[in-house]
Amino acid sequence: MKEQDYHTSIMVDATAHEAFESINSVSQWWTENLEGSSQKLNEEFTVRFGDVHYSKQNLVEVVPDKKVVWLVTDSKLNFIKDKQEWTNTKISFEISTENDKTKIHFSHIGLVPGIECFDACSNAWSQYIQQSLWSLVTTGKGQPDRKENKTKDKSITAKQ
Repeated sequence: MKEQDYHTSIMVDATAHEAFESINSVSQWWTENLEGSSQKLNEEFTVRFGDVHYSKQNLVEVVPDKKVVWLVTDSKLNFIKDKQEWTNTKISFEISTENDKTKIHFSHIGLVPGIECFDACSNAWSQYIQQSLWSLVTTGKGQPDRKENKTKDKSITAKQ
């Protein structure tokens, strides 16, 4: 990991196993708009945030209760010029124990100052890791982006 890559850490009153299980429950802390699976080595999943962000992740390293690494294999970020800025970056979660607490060290390798989405993306990651993931690990309830309703509400149309 290069020092300039975005990273943040949280300390939680939970076991390494609980932290690991929470990290892998992506739809419970990042977004409910997830397709695929985020549990085991070589599994793939996609996430969407409306028409603003799409990315596909492949689990390239999974060490139970220690580490999870995703490789972003495709991305489309519609709010920046280089819409594939995340493609070929890695998202890493390292789990360790310090002073009877569990530490989750998060890194987005390739998300560095100087690329267009650094400010917006690092701010979003800070919220998802420090608030939503932390809450999921410590209380069992995260704050992911909510599921998008793909069907239009037809209850408004009335029979005449």
